[in-house]
Amino acid sequence: MATLPDPVWPVLVLALISAGDALLCVKPVAFIAQCFRDVDFPERWWWVMPWIKAAAAAGLVAGIWIPYLGLVTSVCLVVYFVLALTFHVRARDFGRNFFVNATGMFLLCVFVLWFSFLR
Repeated sequence: MATLPDPVWPVLVLALISAGDALLCVKPVAFIAQCFRDVDFPERWWWVMPWIKAAAAAGLVAGIWIPYLGLVTSVCLVVYFVLALTFHVRARDFGRNFFVNATGMFLLCVFVLWFSFLR
């Protein structure tokens, strides 16, 4: 297990995607708002999502230089998307949001964790 990512590029790609996702969640664009509604995520908590996603992006970038931070952030992202998948299953939402967005991001996060920290 590596304390710093090697290679760094997958971590940077995931950080960029997380930052973009955070921006899309500030005032959720239509498809994200619909995803939140489809899984019955309370609207009063939507404000938390951009902060979580921005913190993930920041943790990944800072983790390039701070030992273990990138690793911990990668693990947290995997857990986040396991929870997201669980929300979709619980809501029986097996459409595009489940198979493309949540599953795709889960697989990307697992790849980054394995490829940059665990292999």
